[in-house]
Amino acid sequence: MEYIKKENIVELSNPGVVSRQLLNPENSSSERVTITEVHLEPNAEQPRHTHEFSEQIWYAVKGTGTLLLADDKEIKFTAGDVVRFADKDVHGLKNDGESEFVYISVTSPPINFGYAYKEKK
Repeated sequence: MEYIKKENIVELSNPGVVSRQLLNPENSSSERVTITEVHLEPNAEQPRHTHEFSEQIWYAVKGTGTLLLADDKEIKFTAGDVVRFADKDVHGLKNDGESEFVYISVTSPPINFGYAYKEKK
């Protein structure tokens, strides 16, 4: 069993985005999954990107946003929705709502997302 105290949860951030690394290679010996809680302020965006060898599942917890997909496609993403991206699927997110957008991300196999953020706490 592993027990991760809140003091061991790292927060990564970019302007308007905070990513709480709930379970990742830095605080867990799990070789199967990374779990992240992501907060986006209104008008914040995670640009389109891909993960070469990992799939991701996102569960929208709070707010309304827009998924940014391949070929400039966009789909509304709101609290209660779930989306799965296979490895190499283009994906991103824009919070075009009026309040904070929060989602939980499950990534398998795990990724250390430190490379994608400017600040680490």
